[in-house]
Order: sequence, then C-alpha cells, then structure tokens
Amino acid sequence: MSRYARQVILPEVGAEGQGRLSSARVLVVGAGGLAAPVLPLLAGAGVGHLTIMDRDEVALSNLHRQTLFTEVDCSRPKAEMAAERCRALNSEIAIFAEKQALANTNAANFVAESDVILDCADSYAASYTLSDTCLDLGKPLISASVLGLSGYVGGFCGGAPSLRAVFPEAPDGGASCATAGVLGPVVAMIGAMQAQMALAVILGLNPSPLGQMVQFDARTLRSTGFRFDGTPEPASHFPFLSAGQLTGNDLIVELRSAEEAPVPIHPKARRIDLQILKTEPNKGKRLALCCASGLRAWRAAEQIQPDWPGEIVLVAASTS
Repeated sequence: MSRYARQVILPEVGAEGQGRLSSARVLVVGAGGLAAPVLPLLAGAGVGHLTIMDRDEVALSNLHRQTLFTEVDCSRPKAEMAAERCRALNSEIAIFAEKQALANTNAANFVAESDVILDCADSYAASYTLSDTCLDLGKPLISASVLGLSGYVGGFCGGAPSLRAVFPEAPDGGASCATAGVLGPVVAMIGAMQAQMALAVILGLNPSPLGQMVQFDARTLRSTGFRFDGTPEPASHFPFLSAGQLTGNDLIVELRSAEEAPVPIHPKARRIDLQILKTEPNKGKRLALCCASGLRAWRAAEQIQPDWPGEIVLVAASTS
C-alpha cells in the first residue's frame, strides 16, 4: 500500500493533490518549537522539497517544546538535526538544512525559490522581513507566534494582506519565551495548524487560509478566528536591515547599553538619548536604530518619526 494512501483517498487530496504536494517547495524559517510539529507533518504528507533555516543549536532548556530533538542533540545545529529527523521519516523527499539566520540580505533568494513559506522563527525581525519579501514576490506566508498559554497563526501575502496590514504598529509587550515562559502543547497546537494551513494552500482548498487568522487560548481551551481580506497595507513602514548593510553615511544609534552590548553593532554607532536626535542637523541622513530583537528600535522609530524627515531603518542584533 502507498505511503500516502490514507490521505489520497480524501476527496480534497486525491492523486492530483498528492502530485501537488510532491512538487511543492516549502521554506520553513526556524527549527524550534513551532517547527517540531510542522516539519514531520509536512514531510509525512510528502511535500517534495523542504528547506529548513535556523542558525541556532539545540539547547536543553528548549526540549520541552522542541520535541524533534533529544538530550544527545544538545549543542548540535537545529537545522541539521531537524533535517535528519525528517529524512528518517520520509526518504522519498528532498530536505535541505541551512544553518543561517533569515535576514534582509538573503530573504529574497530563499523566498523566490519557494512555493509556500512558514514563519516559525519567533523573531520580530524575521517575521516582518519575511512578510515584506513575500508581499513583494507574491508568495504565501503562514506565520505564527506563541507566548505563555496563547498564540496565533495566520495566512498572509500571496494575494492576501501582509503581516504589517494586520499588525502595523510595534507590539506592546517585549516578552519572549525565554522571559515569559511557554507551554509545549500550546506551541504544538499552533504549529500543527501552521502545517494544516500550508497543506491547504498547496492543495488549493477553499476557503483559503490566506487572509485567515486563528487565535488559541490554552487557559480556556477556546479558539477564535477572523478573516482580514481587504485590510489595507500601511502607507509606510520601517524595514529591517542587517548590520552589514549599514554604511558610514548612516546615522547609527545603538539602543543597547554598554552592559548589554559592550561592542556596538557598528564602529560608527552612537549611544545617545533619542531627544538629541530632534536637534540633529543632518536629518536627511538614513537613521538606523539598533537593538537586540528590533522591538525597542521599532518603538524608538515611532517616537522619532515626526521629527525625522529622512529614512528610518531598524537593525536587530539577534539576526545580524
């Protein structure tokens, strides 16, 4: 019996749908908690070409939700270990591991070569960079985020509004899984929904998951959802750049303290109070605001924008 027999008998799949899955090229950015259910489900379904992108290594403190890995995998590259697990599950598909972070400098190449992109990165910079790139290239993006006991997953771009259309402003909180905590089952549920949405896009199911948002609260065991078709794109936004894209002609502001980052993100970076920028004589320069995740930089950009006529860009040191 065929490995895919149980899904091929579904009228939503059939032989034609299985052929679509076999020829699909999917990019998964992030090989952590969300990817733990995403990758086996896509590999098991027979998605023909998987690219897994993550620059980090397996850590013991993440194993409660990053269930693709075991204790013996600690300190080994997550992308490579995830690819190894998926190859063991399905030797008939092509799986590639990329031990690097998703950034403004490489996003276009990876996205252009993919049919569907999954954002499992747990990074503001990566999520919005992916959304900007997918919007420009017309590629569907399935993006998700989990914190504490709740999370969301949505289908963006590819003909639907982007992540920026739904979340145009900097998030209110700066918490992360490392600082606020997270339960493994919540991550697994949201990740499984990501995989389902990706398969639905590939199979062309209706209604399309593109333009759909699903939120889940594990405390109450309730989910809600809404469609955001037709939501307008913001008139402007602050793009994320990599540190290597900064030049000596930029006005670079390092928002991290000397204790947090003894070495600034760029040799010409300055640590100054934002109020000083209001009297900066060269306001036509490109202003680059730098911090660890990009969130402080985004909030600072929103604060200074009314007094800065030039371009403002953001740099997240964690992805540079």
